Amino acid sequence: MFVGLGFKVAAAPFHIWTPDVYDGAPTVFTSFMATIVKAAVFFAFFRLFENAFGTIQPQWQKLIVIITAATLLIGNLTAVFQQSVKRMLAYSSIAQAGFMLFALFALNDKAEEGLILYTAAYSLATIGIFAVLIKMNDHSFDGFNGFAKHQPLLAATTTIFLLSLAGIPLTAGFLSKFYMLKAVIATHQNLWLVIFAVLMAAVSVYYYFRVIQAMYFREGDAQVIKVTPAFKSVLVILAVLIIVLGIFPALLLNWLYF
Repeated sequence: MFVGLGFKVAAAPFHIWTPDVYDGAPTVFTSFMATIVKAAVFFAFFRLFENAFGTIQPQWQKLIVIITAATLLIGNLTAVFQQSVKRMLAYSSIAQAGFMLFALFALNDKAEEGLILYTAAYSLATIGIFAVLIKMNDHSFDGFNGFAKHQPLLAATTTIFLLSLAGIPLTAGFLSKFYMLKAVIATHQNLWLVIFAVLMAAVSVYYYFRVIQAMYFREGDAQVIKVTPAFKSVLVILAVLIIVLGIFPALLLNWLYF
């Protein structure tokens, strides 16, 4: 069961399929696989192991520690060396799965809250970035050169999405990572994993900020397919939701209790 679900969420070492599938599939389907599918499987993962295997947690918890550490390490380090933004997002989705595996390790109330907030924050940001990629002719980092000059609104919303994925304060991504780390600390076990996760989050800042650097600090002529006002409005709504959840997470988490 663990191997099957680990394959679905692209946890290491069951992640090999992810970069090629994400890179080769149409961007719309990639966005769906990276968000809706992954979120649904993680909730199933959490419920199954909490209800069916929770009583024998000590027997499989060490395996979760190893898989989580490997997923964070492989996802972040391989993302650093990618030249395609789409492929980089594929590897970063592996790294994000590593953070979400913390909920499985902790199996407490904080983990449940963190998983809900994390899947929401991750899905909003990822859908927004892939929506922008759909409009791009060039998915490489160089394809974003000068993007802010030609499409300032799209560049601003993309920056918010990337900041959230990197876990920068005042975004939903920051609080979701905080909740996950808090859940692990509450177990009083394997606290080294928290330090390791923070270090890996710092690594992720590098490859997310490469896109921001290309958009704002490099000269270029980023080619974008025609963008409608409705499309821009959707991106703005996604960006606002990320900031609102980053400041008022209770708006979402209260659904757990009411």
